[in-house]
Amino acid sequence: MKKSVIIVNTYKEESRVLAFQIKKYLENSGILSQIFEYSHKINNDVCVEKSDFVITLGGDGTVLFAARQCAPKKIPVFPVNLGEFGFIAPVSPNDWQSSLDAFLEGRMPVAERTMLRSSVLRPCGNDADETEIFKGLALNDAVIKVCGGGQIARLFVECSGHAFGRFRCDGVIVSTSTGSTAYSAAAGGPIIDPDLDTILLNPVSAFSLSNRPIVLGGKNKVFITVQETRNEELVLIMDGQQEQKLQTGDVVCIEKADCKALLAGCTHDVFYNALRSKLNWSGTAF
Repeated sequence: MKKSVIIVNTYKEESRVLAFQIKKYLENSGILSQIFEYSHKINNDVCVEKSDFVITLGGDGTVLFAARQCAPKKIPVFPVNLGEFGFIAPVSPNDWQSSLDAFLEGRMPVAERTMLRSSVLRPCGNDADETEIFKGLALNDAVIKVCGGGQIARLFVECSGHAFGRFRCDGVIVSTSTGSTAYSAAAGGPIIDPDLDTILLNPVSAFSLSNRPIVLGGKNKVFITVQETRNEELVLIMDGQQEQKLQTGDVVCIEKADCKALLAGCTHDVFYNALRSKLNWSGTAF
């Protein structure tokens, strides 16, 4: 490994200091590095084309940003956790050096995580043809919801040729297994082992008890058609970071992406330890 990019979350004060420490350490090891400052307000792409790996200094959100850039190019991400949760950013800032050594020497496992691909198809006038106006990747989830807070979304949901019916709800979350611990969990969805190849469909505050969360096989495609919603616009949000406004008649297609995120150190132990510490799981084995 000869080249790297260090992505720094500008909201974390300690991230810049740590970035220069890591940069100096890498250069002493003969590895060139470039520092890229990431902000939720300025979500520009980072050039990782010629990099052998990427280091993130921030929380899970910084990892989500990096994964979208790196997964199509099969570039591994080394995530240092400066956030609160750390479900997908497992490396502690206190032991980054020993962990980085293990990664560079090939002693740290690199997990492959499923990603979602979303596209928005918009009808072209009176013609039967549709135009793709948006496409994007997500490691956690794709969310469709009303932009304002006063109305409900009306959506028609299909999955691989099977109609799930009309949903009247605050929104719909389509997540990966990795994303099951994020917004979907807050909306009452199940927690799924991240190694499982699944797609989770979770309606938010549905007006029908029949609209329940459902775990789908990874080969399925979810189609969500936007129906007329009074006085409000809908929006598609990818990983809480990329947005595309929707209008009546738009069809959102969500499926498993061809690429996978490569995350250093994201093992089963890290995942279940995070569940115990962040969700306050406790107890005594019998």
